[in-house]
Amino acid sequence: MSATAAEFVPRLRPAAEALLPTAVPVQLVTESGTASPASAGYPEPPAEQLRDAYRQMVVGRRFDQQASALTRQGRLAVYPSSRGQEACQIAGVLTLREQDWLFPTYRDTVALIARGVDPVEALTLLRGDWHCGFDPMALRVSPPCTPLATQLLHATGMADALRRKGENGVVMAFVGDGGTSEGDFHEALNFAAVFDAPVVFLIQNNRYAISVPLDRQSAAPALAYKGVGYGMRSEQVDGNDAVAMLSVLTAAVEHARSGQGPFLVEAHTYRMDGHTNADDPGRYRDEDEVRRWDAADPVRRLETHLRERGLLTDQDVAAVRAEAERRAVDLRTRMAVENPPDPLELFAHVYAELTPQLREQQDQLAAELKDTES
Repeated sequence: MSATAAEFVPRLRPAAEALLPTAVPVQLVTESGTASPASAGYPEPPAEQLRDAYRQMVVGRRFDQQASALTRQGRLAVYPSSRGQEACQIAGVLTLREQDWLFPTYRDTVALIARGVDPVEALTLLRGDWHCGFDPMALRVSPPCTPLATQLLHATGMADALRRKGENGVVMAFVGDGGTSEGDFHEALNFAAVFDAPVVFLIQNNRYAISVPLDRQSAAPALAYKGVGYGMRSEQVDGNDAVAMLSVLTAAVEHARSGQGPFLVEAHTYRMDGHTNADDPGRYRDEDEVRRWDAADPVRRLETHLRERGLLTDQDVAAVRAEAERRAVDLRTRMAVENPPDPLELFAHVYAELTPQLREQQDQLAAELKDTES
């Protein structure tokens, strides 16, 4: 090794080591609901935040069940369930402030409603409509993204814009394990790290990219290590431990907000249902695997933990479940209302001013609709 290289390597090593995730996922609460002996220095979040997380997770799971039922009834064209991933999505939202942005994937509807999106509006795209159903600017929530990882580039751009404008905002960008195989994932991480964009990348590693298992997607020790190669602080966490998720993401958001650059978090979790309602997960995973992950259920784990700490009573649980049921009934009722589409909307919101050809087609369709009515 040359003298120049020998001098250069020691300067890099401390920085590289500081970026590394913990050797095992951070866990604050075990699967049985008891406190975990190893916390990796992450403190337990405030009691009220934990109670709020529990309420949001119960409401979110009931919403997810109702949305799945609506799909079977033909009210939705498709629905990708997130049952089992509630701790990831709720923690990702609860660690944000009002001025922050959320960039979700198509599987993150529970996160949308936790952020304040009306449940019916959150399902608009999944009904087959042409728009996302809500105002992204008002709620600082990007439209749910179906193409894998493309939202990460948008999230990084938004974060860089917030930094350049001097706004004290952070962007939370969700992605699945399958999305980490896309070029957009790597481009987003590289840009974010180079320009110190205040963005937190949350990988919800639910073990499968549709039917492709994780070991056929990546040979990395953990997906969290992918951030290190771009010079980004990274961490891995038990994604079914809501307490750990809140603690790690709080630290990640503060890291980004304080000007220290982006942060990558890998949450180890599991998709309990199929990829969508059209998927048969029995073709690529066995029931023993599903049962093992069911034992780590995030909602049940957090409820047990809060009960043991005296932060949750039978009355509290009953009240939360009643709220979840009321909201599910409201969703079911409003989704049953038919809203016939206006065919002329085909020509709206495409050009600021219609081209002569489109104007001619619009007039032709309007005339045909008038004839049909008469």
